[in-house]
Amino acid sequence: MVVAYQQNCCISSLIRSSPRPLLLFPRVSSLVIKNPRRSSAFQSVARRSHCLACGADTLVAGSLKEDGKSHGIASKKEEKVEDLKSWMHEKGLPPCKVVLKERPSHDGKHSAIHYVAASEELQAGDIAFAVPNSLVVTLDRVLGNETVAELLTTNKLSELACLALYLMYEKKQGKHSFWYPFIRELDRQRGRGQLAVESPLLWSETELAYLNGSPTKSEVLERDEGIKREYNELDTVWFMAGSLFQQYPYDIPTEAFPFEIFKQAFVAVQSCVVHLQKVSLARRFALVPLGPPLLAYKSNCKAMLTPVESAVQLVVDRPYKAGEPIVVWCGPQPNSRLLLNYGFVDEDNPYDRIVVEASLNTEDAQYQAKRLVAQRNGKLTVQVFHVYVGKEKEAVSDMLPYLRLGYVSDPSEMQSVLSSQGPICPVSPCMERAVLDQLSGYFTDRLASYPTTLDEDDALLADCNLDGRKRVATQLVRLEKKILNTCLQATTDLMDQLPDLTVSPCPAPYAPLLK
Repeated sequence: MVVAYQQNCCISSLIRSSPRPLLLFPRVSSLVIKNPRRSSAFQSVARRSHCLACGADTLVAGSLKEDGKSHGIASKKEEKVEDLKSWMHEKGLPPCKVVLKERPSHDGKHSAIHYVAASEELQAGDIAFAVPNSLVVTLDRVLGNETVAELLTTNKLSELACLALYLMYEKKQGKHSFWYPFIRELDRQRGRGQLAVESPLLWSETELAYLNGSPTKSEVLERDEGIKREYNELDTVWFMAGSLFQQYPYDIPTEAFPFEIFKQAFVAVQSCVVHLQKVSLARRFALVPLGPPLLAYKSNCKAMLTPVESAVQLVVDRPYKAGEPIVVWCGPQPNSRLLLNYGFVDEDNPYDRIVVEASLNTEDAQYQAKRLVAQRNGKLTVQVFHVYVGKEKEAVSDMLPYLRLGYVSDPSEMQSVLSSQGPICPVSPCMERAVLDQLSGYFTDRLASYPTTLDEDDALLADCNLDGRKRVATQLVRLEKKILNTCLQATTDLMDQLPDLTVSPCPAPYAPLLK
């Protein structure tokens, strides 16, 4: 993404208002220092003065001039010369059964979305392609030392941060970089998923409001803070992997790249990184040309990019006709994670879920006894319940024993619970009603926290001209509400089964806390 780095302008306003596309690995101006590790205080001051003098316009203009023409979109002639797949064949990619195609972006200001499609009819079990390891970016290759790679990723920096930093420095090399065609393709994709939407990490504050009521909004803000912490540790990579960065005549990371630029690159890497199985720690996260985001993710697909002796290959799990887009499994991720990582929501995701957190009241005189009972039954004093789509009734039933435990107040009853086997609590009709009332009120309150109803969501999604970011946000909150509604209905059904509907709930001074 082209990022206009300005002293007095936040990234959200740039994304919202700029008519130019944002490049994921922006090229920024930097003073060339022959020996950056021994730069003097004078050089540091001069460097900062240089940046202030250049201004944002210079940085933006430089990015557009180097990376594309009007609106950052390369001409057809340039695309033909720099075609990613042609470059890969030149560098050792063997003949394969896929082709790169494109579909238009929802936003006319941005370039089309590229995707991998079958070049011929495929059957389940066919090898679509095998990318040689020489064309796969992994941390051990980036840092040149597997020990250093593992040290970095087990300390304060994630693999994503290290990979993002590497590509940012490579981007500075321009066409001299071995990875230029791959980085150029990542710039073109802009971290967009198959719905042409970026991760909410790159949304404006106004656009994040589309997620009001959803826990995903706080997850986005927490992830953003995590990226800031990693940014502040970037110089660790520079000093620990000095042999790598000696080839780059640039400043240390936090002086060469403003935070917003690093964030753009981090999100780009996040959108396309592949988690390889049964490999060393330093190789588990990989950037694979022809992999995501060129491959579409699907929750009910079982095809995965897998490492073999000297390559990373894709074996398809279903038949394809020539021209059909090829899909891979994204792992057992809920839709909130799919949106955060890849910018899309899967309506048919069998792994979709919401989270209910219950905790025992620490002010309860029986707290320690209840903690022992909870632990004996595999639960914690602060217990997270995952409510999966289609299994809401089972989830409600799983919560009830824990909630009943919180309602026990008589010491003799608590002693009976301690001496019993299994999650057994004495339950009177009034206690059961109190438990179900609390659970029902919790689901009702969560539904009320959303600014729109399910019917209003359906009306929004019926609009073909709905903004892409608002569409995926609406899809997410709509699916969350459907799970909550089903939970509420399951709770109501249990209340209807109580023997006496006139029984009032028992008072519960130390009821479990739900959030």
